Amino acid sequence: MRDTERHLLDIIEGSGVDLLCSLPCDRIKGVIAGASSRSFLHLPLTREEEGVGICAGAALAGKRPAMLIQNSGVGNMVNALLSLTLFYELPLAIFLSHRGVYKEDIPAQIPMGEAVPALLEAMGIGYSHVSGQDELDKIEKQLNDVYSGNKVHAFLLSPAIWESSCSEPDREGPPPLCFSEMERAESSGADHTKPEMIRYEILKCIKQYIEGQVVICNLGIPSKELYHILDQPSNFYMLGSMGMATPIGLGLSLFTHLVVYVIDGDGSLLMNPGTLASVASAAPDNLKVIAIDNGAYGSTGSQPTLTGKCVDLEEVARGFGMGNTLKAGSLEQYAYAMDSVLEGPVFMHFLARSGNADVGNIPMDRIEIKERFMRFLVSPEKG
Repeated sequence: MRDTERHLLDIIEGSGVDLLCSLPCDRIKGVIAGASSRSFLHLPLTREEEGVGICAGAALAGKRPAMLIQNSGVGNMVNALLSLTLFYELPLAIFLSHRGVYKEDIPAQIPMGEAVPALLEAMGIGYSHVSGQDELDKIEKQLNDVYSGNKVHAFLLSPAIWESSCSEPDREGPPPLCFSEMERAESSGADHTKPEMIRYEILKCIKQYIEGQVVICNLGIPSKELYHILDQPSNFYMLGSMGMATPIGLGLSLFTHLVVYVIDGDGSLLMNPGTLASVASAAPDNLKVIAIDNGAYGSTGSQPTLTGKCVDLEEVARGFGMGNTLKAGSLEQYAYAMDSVLEGPVFMHFLARSGNADVGNIPMDRIEIKERFMRFLVSPEKG
């Protein structure tokens, strides 16, 4: 590893970062290669947006998350940053390989490279230009402000930083996170083609299993229905950020000994399916994803999703490497799935009929939801 890359990792590690999520860029390949040998957890991503959710889950657990990506990925993160990280006032440091502005030989990098400062300003996100090796040290103070003040801040890392390095990169980096050896769970074998219940009825059915447990609930009507059926401090209700439920659950599960249930939906999972690969790779044994699949975008008028036409979410999960999967479509099968004791992360594909319950809004604001949830994680026995 080169001196500048080692220096940056020293700063990140010395600032107490607990989680570094990354996506590749040629300019920062040495930093990424060296990240897995540090004291923090390094988690490769499939898409920048899921990283925002994973980091939000880590932040809810009281940890210090950061991302290391190319600046082109900011365009994939805008809604998640605004409606999740900034909305719930969660800390996040974003290290951006700032392409398109310095000796750039790929023309397609230039538009985002030039636009990203104004884009960050439009979102209300502070940023710092880091133009050379001699400016790396200023990162440390800003990092402390990020985590002490629950802020989001971006560090625009110029490719010029790496030109001044004085040693060769390592030939080999440490091994990446690898897949766990997980045995595929057998379902009950019954006919799943005709689901019996709507989502609200399924939530009532599984109430006894999730009571007192950590629950990350999908946005919109699912969160409203869960609040009506079982409001508890250990529920994190999503008020926006479609597609982020499972990423939040993954990030949280990596930093708690508690079992984490995610109540997700078919529309949301289709928006960010690569997260299932990240779950399979990280393999937290305390994560249980309940995908309630009613073949519809229930919160926006029940327009059909593609699970009603050509997609089997359980097969998607298996294809991404999740070995412990179950499918259910009846009361008995839902109970069977919830009772099953399986090692590693579990994906439960619950087929449902389309339809919503007539329930009111959640009478809590975003900060109240966040703060009581975080208090539960610190003292679950008082929840």
